[in-house]
Amino acid sequence: MKKRQVVVKTGKSSSSVVRNVRYFECQKNHAANIGGYAVDGCREFMAGGEEGTGSALMCAACGCHRNFHRKEVQNEVVCEYTPPIDSNA
Repeated sequence: MKKRQVVVKTGKSSSSVVRNVRYFECQKNHAANIGGYAVDGCREFMAGGEEGTGSALMCAACGCHRNFHRKEVQNEVVCEYTPPIDSNA
């Protein structure tokens, strides 16, 4: 599965947040209409098409929409620092 990486710059600050988003096991309850609980066993979301198309939101392994898969977001804060210029030098 391809990880999606989103970089969010915040206003005037010199830091940015890098978000790595991954989708894991499918949690769709296939037996909900009969009052039971059964999942299909899909362990990780695999996009069914190219990024930006409607089929990219459907899992190639189980056929469920990406929203049924457990989402895990890892945030990484990247601080960019520029030392002040010394005017006495």
